[in-house]
Amino acid sequence: MRIVFTAKGDSWDSKIDERFGRMDMLVLFNEKEDSFEAIKIDTEQMEHGAGLQTAQKVLALNPDVIITGNGAGNKALDILKRSTVKMYIGAGGMTLKESYEAYKNKQLNLQF
Repeated sequence: MRIVFTAKGDSWDSKIDERFGRMDMLVLFNEKEDSFEAIKIDTEQMEHGAGLQTAQKVLALNPDVIITGNGAGNKALDILKRSTVKMYIGAGGMTLKESYEAYKNKQLNLQF
């Protein structure tokens, strides 16, 4: 299982970034390999369509699951829904570790 988190930092103790389109970074956790990779996304340079561009960057990572705070906007959702990825929302205020545990315990909401 490959899980992408929208994050405000690059460790398990970092907070989830509630924003999808303009988050600070993406963190990819590969459960099978127990690997953890932080990817900085320069959303400040994206004038228009940040959510759409972020959705494309996320899908390029080939995740099974996305965990975020508030979810994606309509344009990003249109792209994401064409894939097999599932997006879970409601992780705002949690650390990556807490949101991962909440996901495993089915405590997050499925956006799609």
